Amino acid sequence: MGHLYLVRHGQASLGAADYDQLSPLGQQQSQRLGEHWRSLGIQFDAVITGSMKRHAQTLAGIQAGMGTTHEALVLPTLNEYDAEAVIRSIQPGELVKPTTQEGYKQYFRLLRDGLAQWMAGVVSPQGMPSYAEFAHGVTSALDQIRQQQDGNVLLVSSGGPIATAVAHVLRTSPETSIELNMRLRNTAVTEFSFNPKRHSLQSFNGLPHLETPNHKAWVTFA
Repeated sequence: MGHLYLVRHGQASLGAADYDQLSPLGQQQSQRLGEHWRSLGIQFDAVITGSMKRHAQTLAGIQAGMGTTHEALVLPTLNEYDAEAVIRSIQPGELVKPTTQEGYKQYFRLLRDGLAQWMAGVVSPQGMPSYAEFAHGVTSALDQIRQQQDGNVLLVSSGGPIATAVAHVLRTSPETSIELNMRLRNTAVTEFSFNPKRHSLQSFNGLPHLETPNHKAWVTFA
C-alpha cells in the first residue's frame, strides 16, 4: 500500500504580470508545510511535479522546511489549465486584471462558466487541449504512480489537476471538479492511499501546517 500526498502550490501572483511565480507568502506557506512534515518524521520515496515555476518553487520551499533534497520527476501533464484562455473563450477581448474584491468575484464567475463550457466541449480555449485530453494527462499520472511507486509519494501541482484527480478517484462528474478546484487552498494537502489496482481518497484540502494561531492568517486561495 502506498500513500500519495497531492499538494497545491503556494500562493502565486494573481493580478500580476506573471501569475506563475510564488508570492513571498507562498514561499512561507511552502516552507511551513515542510517544517510540519519534518516534525512528524515524514519522508518521501518519490517526488513528482508539474513543470510550472510555482510547482518547482513550492517543492523547493517544502524541501527547505524538511531539510531534504529530492530529484523530482517532472510531468507537464500535471500543469494547470490556462485560466485566462478559458475566460477569453467565453468573453473575447482584453481581460482586465482583477484589483478589487468585486473584480475577483467577477473573474471567478467567468472562470467557472468557462470551465463548464470547456468540459462540455462547447468552447476550445486557445492553446489548450480538450478537457478529455487534460483529464487523461492527470489520470495517466495516477496510473503511473500506481504501477511504478510504493511508499510515500509527493505530488506538487495546481488546483485543476488535483481536483480532476479527486473527481476521478471518486468517480464523480467532471463538473464536480470545478467546485473542488475552487475550494482548494494554497499548499493544501490531499491524500490518497493506493495499490496497483486503484487509488482511494483519505483526506481533501487539509492545512494541518497552518492550523495554529500564528499561521491562520497565512490561509489563501489564489
